[in-house]
Amino acid sequence: MFKKIRRHIAGAASVILAFTLLAAGCSDSSTNDKVRVAEVTRSIFYAPQYVAIEKGFFEEEGIELELTTTWGGDKTMTALLSDGADIALVGSETTIYVYAQGTNDPVINFAQLTQTDGTFLVAREKPETFSWDQLKGSTFLGQRKGGMPQMAGEFGLKKHGIDPHKDLNLIQNIEFANIANSFASGTGDYVQLFEPTASLFEQQGIGHIVASFGKESGKIPYTTFMSKQSYLKENEDVIERFTRALYKAQQWVDSHSAKEIAEVIEPYFDDTSIELIETVTQRYKEQHSYATNPILDVEEWNNLQTIMDEAGELPKQVDHDILVNTDIAERVAK
Repeated sequence: MFKKIRRHIAGAASVILAFTLLAAGCSDSSTNDKVRVAEVTRSIFYAPQYVAIEKGFFEEEGIELELTTTWGGDKTMTALLSDGADIALVGSETTIYVYAQGTNDPVINFAQLTQTDGTFLVAREKPETFSWDQLKGSTFLGQRKGGMPQMAGEFGLKKHGIDPHKDLNLIQNIEFANIANSFASGTGDYVQLFEPTASLFEQQGIGHIVASFGKESGKIPYTTFMSKQSYLKENEDVIERFTRALYKAQQWVDSHSAKEIAEVIEPYFDDTSIELIETVTQRYKEQHSYATNPILDVEEWNNLQTIMDEAGELPKQVDHDILVNTDIAERVAK
């Protein structure tokens, strides 16, 4: 649905930034550093990241940001591991998968962006009153096996006494990009969708949002910024300035209306109306999907592993302090 967009902050902006920092009396450590970020998809779910770019928060921290959309968790992690990116924005479960395979340079989560699942349960027919039991015996279009959306979805279903592999006709063999189109063309009674597709389908009468998997799964480090341990150690100052810019954006998003946020991030969603962007942003704000600080705490990390374990996808338990660095986020948040 979304066009692949790449944002580059460079050229004359670097000169302006250098002069601004000098005039403001900033230290020489705040020089422009190019940081390549690979985001797993383009989503309103990631609003604080786009706010940080558009409001100039990265520039204020002396960072020249190059953002590339890599369209998929496997591709995003490949870009990071092969040094095609310095930082990845993707589900934190990927760091556990990489660690379990064995590595001398693990991928470390250092800043959290979203803190709930971002998908919604969409029904083809609008019920007078929704109950989870209505799903039993239905055909359900789920997300990719082993991915956080599917695991969080299964966790939510099980909370309501539904075994997705026994009580549903569960379809998981459709590519992520084709799930919405499959439902729109008549496949399935229910589907698990991200925004803005869920709200768009509701507007068009294709389906109806009946529940939020974000509310059902609780707080988890759903999408985080991460880097290889070697990069973090060699560029801790850059990572700290990056995290500070993100924190400014998180605070800005938390204190501003959905309408104001939509106006800032609209350039990233060319084929989505600003009214729909506002609707989606409001829905995410209401269920507290946007983290208000970059700290990935122990409770969230353990909840993530519980959800993975419930789905049969946890290769091994990994302590919080092995794959999460909160030192930088805690310094920034202070």
